[in-house]
Amino acid sequence: MAHFQRTASAVWQGTGADGSGSLNGPSGVLDSTPYSTAKRFQNEDGKAGTNPEELIAAAHAGCYVMALSFQLSGAGFPPTELRCSATINMEKGDSGWGFEKITLQLEAEVPGIGAEKFLELANAAKTGCPVSKALSAVPIELDAKLV
Repeated sequence: MAHFQRTASAVWQGTGADGSGSLNGPSGVLDSTPYSTAKRFQNEDGKAGTNPEELIAAAHAGCYVMALSFQLSGAGFPPTELRCSATINMEKGDSGWGFEKITLQLEAEVPGIGAEKFLELANAAKTGCPVSKALSAVPIELDAKLV
């Protein structure tokens, strides 16, 4: 059985409300990337800086389209292009903030595949991708379209 690990790190300085932090990972993509409570909760369009939810959404969308590409190719329908966004809806309850749901919105160019087979494989990838498995406590919806 094959194994591997991926590691990222976070540093936080100050209080939860007024502090700030930075994120790092070995690839360099997260090279002291700043984040803070204000950037996470007080910035409606999310453009002021990254946050854990954005990073999880990117990881989910990326993992999902890779898993779907394997599903489609394995079934004899190699995709031309798969475009996916993952949207995480948050809600604040009595115990604080939590994930309400995740929506994967997929547009796919897959020559020669029928709609029924496409949806079968798209749903199999949604269930089987490692990030979907890790997030299985959260409802995950899929809006998949062939273009």
